[in-house]
Amino acid sequence: MFSNERPIYRQIRDVIVDRILASGDGALLPSVRALAAEAGVNPLTVAKAYHDLQANGLVTARKGVGLFASDGAAKVLLKTERALFLTEEWPRVQARIEQLGLNADDLLARV
Repeated sequence: MFSNERPIYRQIRDVIVDRILASGDGALLPSVRALAAEAGVNPLTVAKAYHDLQANGLVTARKGVGLFASDGAAKVLLKTERALFLTEEWPRVQARIEQLGLNADDLLARV
């Protein structure tokens, strides 16, 4: 499930970010233990990912209730994830498209 290219806690963070983007602000997020069991990782790894998101104000903990996506988190994450895609992922995709000799018409024909 996880690649060796990035630390696991960053990959777990991506899983949480995907859930926030899919569910929106105020969404109840899985507990540290539940997500650790689901992902097959140490709970401390998940806790580190949540801590990173909490430190940036994107996740809030409600004592006795659980972890939630903060108000405005989805908008902030969408902007951040778009920028990351364009700077980190798109250049690899673009290089592969050029390597294969594909053009915009080829790609749009598949949509």
